Amino acid sequence: MRRFIGLVSITLTAALAIAQPATELSPEVLELVRVRSPVFALTNVRVVDGAGAPPRAAQTVVVERGRIVAVGAVSEVTVPDGAEVLELSGHTVIPGLVGMHDHTDYAGARGRLTLSFTAPRIYLASGLTTIRTAGSLSPYTEVNLKRGIEDGEIVGPRMHITGPRLSEGLQNYSPSSPEDARRMVRYWAEEGATWIKAHARISRENLKAAIDEAHRQGIKFTGHLCSVTFGEAVALGIDGLEHGLFVASDFDPEKKPDECPPSQRESLASVDIESDEVQSLIRQMVEKDVTLTSTLSVIEQMVPGRPVEDRVLDIMAPEVREAFLERHRSVQASAPVSFMPAVWTRLLAFEKTFVDAGGLLTAGVDPTGNGGAIPGFGDQRNFELLIEAGFTPLQAITIMTANGARALGEYDRLGSITEGKLADLVVLEGDPIARPADIRNVVLVFKDGVGYDAPKILNSVKGLVGAR
Repeated sequence: MRRFIGLVSITLTAALAIAQPATELSPEVLELVRVRSPVFALTNVRVVDGAGAPPRAAQTVVVERGRIVAVGAVSEVTVPDGAEVLELSGHTVIPGLVGMHDHTDYAGARGRLTLSFTAPRIYLASGLTTIRTAGSLSPYTEVNLKRGIEDGEIVGPRMHITGPRLSEGLQNYSPSSPEDARRMVRYWAEEGATWIKAHARISRENLKAAIDEAHRQGIKFTGHLCSVTFGEAVALGIDGLEHGLFVASDFDPEKKPDECPPSQRESLASVDIESDEVQSLIRQMVEKDVTLTSTLSVIEQMVPGRPVEDRVLDIMAPEVREAFLERHRSVQASAPVSFMPAVWTRLLAFEKTFVDAGGLLTAGVDPTGNGGAIPGFGDQRNFELLIEAGFTPLQAITIMTANGARALGEYDRLGSITEGKLADLVVLEGDPIARPADIRNVVLVFKDGVGYDAPKILNSVKGLVGAR
């Protein structure tokens, strides 16, 4: 059972000083808010700042009007008169997580659909205060979700919109020419997208035009690639690459120009991470400041013998759960999984080697695949998987917070627990540095200084994920 978090008002003023944040919150949102005081303090808490500093015990964090104004030892920080005080012994505070591949659509066993109700709620309840959607099935749904969250009408994280995917396929935009690719980028930049994403099948010519136009529009470009290699995309000026090594076609001996080889995934099983070819690619990525996004939690579901968490099954809609379990058993028994253990070890090694070489690694769930990677829960699972890859828990938190903020160009205002930054904070029961699974024990999530009741939000979506 979770310990109760005491909320102590120092003076009567604090009880009366409950003021709306800058944005009015709807009654539906307020139902899920636990802390709205304009001035409050989190005290006797362990702080993991996201910037790489060692954990600090017995700390106080003071927030005024949505910003962090003081962080330090309990004995050294003065709590302002009238502040609401949250006694947090036995708890850890980390920065709000920044999900860099966090769709609002979900590809479960019943097909791909947009989760406009459950996705933003479960992301926030899992500690995600900022997400980048990384390509959308329904981009206008995300534009409207972003607006609704900013207006205080919808519960959810801060959103960076990526727009539809550039690629062949019925659910993508397939450019007919370089000018068509440029036109599409211009349109979505005007609609509010801050990133554009290419998917698996696109020509180098069209990709080059789209990247150049994105940069002319002052936005960034990322890619889930295959027909274009990582090395080719880096040379074309791409800003980010998705899914780590898993979608790289650079090392497939059957690769032909502008084509995605059918053996791309299987070819990764024999890649030597220490080879000159791989090391050269990593150097190119680092030299060109290309961000790499890790999505280990979705890829894990394709590896035989990997776990499915009970909480994932519990939060699914019943019919989705049944369909997922049937598909999961089928995937685990299929022939392609035979090479996945070897691929998995290379994915982990590539990400660790990339960071050791100076690369900027971020993380996201990508709730697609067979349906076992759930928005929010999959982000938390990434923390444990990054540790499996050889990162320390402190490094993993930095990857999932500060690095995401850096990639978004937001690090000056979020991504670490630093005085002057936005009060995007996650209160965890326990110690994720000593016990990584404690990353799941989210009690409160502060976004812009407003504290949301994470268990209450999760309860509002239990049994609904995959249905709405």
